[in-house]
Amino acid sequence: MSDLRTDAAAHGAAAVFSRIAACIEYRGTAYRGWQRQQPGVASVQEAVEQALSRVANHPVQVSCAGRTDAGVHASCQVIHFDSNARRAPLNWIHGVNANLPADISMSWACVVPDSFHARFSAMARRYRYVIYNDPVRPAHLAHEVTWNYRPLDLARMQRAARALVGEHDFTSYRAIACQAKSPVKTVHHLELIRFGRFIVLDIRANAFLHHMVRNIAGVLMQIGTGERPEEWAAEVLAARDRRAGGLTAPAYGLYLVDVTYPEQYELPQRYMGPHFLSALNPAD
Repeated sequence: MSDLRTDAAAHGAAAVFSRIAACIEYRGTAYRGWQRQQPGVASVQEAVEQALSRVANHPVQVSCAGRTDAGVHASCQVIHFDSNARRAPLNWIHGVNANLPADISMSWACVVPDSFHARFSAMARRYRYVIYNDPVRPAHLAHEVTWNYRPLDLARMQRAARALVGEHDFTSYRAIACQAKSPVKTVHHLELIRFGRFIVLDIRANAFLHHMVRNIAGVLMQIGTGERPEEWAAEVLAARDRRAGGLTAPAYGLYLVDVTYPEQYELPQRYMGPHFLSALNPAD
């Protein structure tokens, strides 16, 4: 139960609250991550809550599927909130988008049962890490992709990535300051796909550790350049020591692209992001 519902009950309010799920997409470059920060520090959560509060005509607090770091983007960050405002889904979408900055947008909204929780109901999350592989630094998408000027051998990276699929202790691939209770996570799939000059690392897991995707990307890029052998990804995993891994890849190539929930919630589905890849076909 949200704080809003608790406050209403404490004051004997008779208002009927609905739980709304929604999908937020954003470019994280200008924000210190998803989570609300101290006053004066920009966060995606704060911007979304302010827009929702204006449309609902009451203070709104949201819960999200995954708290992304500073500079990380999303094409499908799922949230939920409670409101007694009577609004159709399209009214939420158009009203919120009219009050959001240009780098944040709501793409869908729907009423869900009270049992739904954006974080705790999630069964899996999916990220994409986008690498622009070309000798020349790009002027466009400069903070939305990671540029690697050295030629990357996609086949080497694909073979190395196989060792990371399944249930493993990912201590070597998480940040030293990670606060997760257990380093054991299950990677359902880890694929690398070429879209022209883009190489996309596509990974889905039951949950992720702090910096886990960025550390995996850093290891695989070093293997792709030939600096390290293909076996290194497995050796880093077996070490269970963050010091055994390579550099953490930059944040701005990372996108939260999908969250999986039980079918009973019947959440809307959109194409997989980010947008600039949606019109491209995979190329050899």
